[in-house]
This record gives sequence, structure tokens and C-alpha cells, in this order.
Amino acid sequence: MARDLEAVIAAAELALRTWEPVWTPFLDGALLEQAQEHLAGLAELEMASRGGYPGAERQRLLLQRYDAAIDADEVAAGLMGLELGGNFLFDPAERQDFRSGLLALGAAEGELGDLWLRGDRGAQAILTAAQAAALDGRTAVVRTVEVALEARPLHELQLPAPRLPRRFQTVEASLRLDAVASAGFGLSRNRMAELIRQGRVRLNWQPVSSPSRPLTVGDRVQLEGRGELQLETVTATKRERWRIELVRC
Repeated sequence: MARDLEAVIAAAELALRTWEPVWTPFLDGALLEQAQEHLAGLAELEMASRGGYPGAERQRLLLQRYDAAIDADEVAAGLMGLELGGNFLFDPAERQDFRSGLLALGAAEGELGDLWLRGDRGAQAILTAAQAAALDGRTAVVRTVEVALEARPLHELQLPAPRLPRRFQTVEASLRLDAVASAGFGLSRNRMAELIRQGRVRLNWQPVSSPSRPLTVGDRVQLEGRGELQLETVTATKRERWRIELVRC
């Protein structure tokens, strides 16, 4: 993480020195927030981010001098879609399986944006235009399935629906991560515990592997492909349970 942040800082210094806008590679949510917080004190720097659709988790950060800034929508982020088509009816794959397949073909992690599943037909993803062009027409192996890769403009993708923040309450017997997250994401507690052990859940963007990890007010829980929960308030009930107010986005 520290080395990745250093690379973003170097990109910001380049933008300030050359007076030219600079796009970073795709940054995950944790690094994006860390970079924005770290660079926020530079009054001469303007930042914007784009990931191809509203609510994208992995985004490229645009860095410009404030007094020479151009609207972010007018500075091409160089994004392109990629169709990953195959028959997964008998060998279902997860998002990480598709990402691993692209990396095995030589794709760079920083060139890959969000990726989402399309049932048993494969997946779609957002990449840099250069990386999508390099993969166009090739095949990859995802689990045991051969996948055909086809570059597509963003408007031809079936983009994930934007997530609108939703506030709700739940009453739980404990503040364990698996209990709160299962209620927040609408999954069974056993399934949530399994996802946590598989490394698909993060707490405040940090990997977490213990389903029994206790949560506190302000904690944020990220579940791969399902968004984020934030604990707004926690109050004890008369029956020694916990009334929890959550925001999901």
C-alpha cells in the first residue's frame, strides 16, 4: 500500500510540475481514499476520479493543477469495456477467477477496473482502453472454461445498477462481524462467515478473516461485489441485545 501511495504522490508531483493532467492507474477503494486524504492539503492540486460508471469501486484518479484544470469529463480517462464470454453453467466462477484469468494473460493490475458477473454467461469488466485493445480477440481460461474476450465501448456494457445509500436498523444479539454483516447484506450468517474466511470481506478496507471480530460505531464493512455497510449508531436494548443503525451503499 505504501509503495502504491508513493506512486500516486509522484503522479501528483508530475501534474504540478508539467501543468498537464495525469491519470493514475486504477486504484482500489482503500488506496483511492488514502490518496485523496493525503493530497487534500495541496491547494494547487485538483482531483477527480472516474471508474466507468457511478459507484465503481476501482477508479482512476485525475490529478491537475487547480489553476489549469479542465473538467474531468472533458479529459478522456481512456476507459473501455471487455466482454468475457463463456459457459459457466457447470463450473460457476467468482469475480476473482476472472481477474486471475486476465492477469495470467499478462494484464496489469493497474489496468483493470471493476469486474462483475453475468450469471452463467461469464462476466464484463472495465479496463484502460490500451489494455482492452491488447486483450481483444484473445481467449483465457477461467477455472476449466475457455473464455472469449471482446473489447466493447462502455455504453454497450450492462453496467451494474448504481447503489443508493439506504439507512435501516437491525437488532442483534452481538456486534460480531458475521452477525452484523449478514443482516446488512441480506445473507445467512453461515454464508457470511464463509465469505469472511475466504478473504472476501474487508473491515475499514483492511483484510479480515475472523467472523467473530467485534464492530464499533463508525466501522465500515466492504463485501466484494455487494457494496459497503457503515455502523452509524449502536445502543443497548432492555433485553441485553444491540439495536444497530446501518447505512448500506
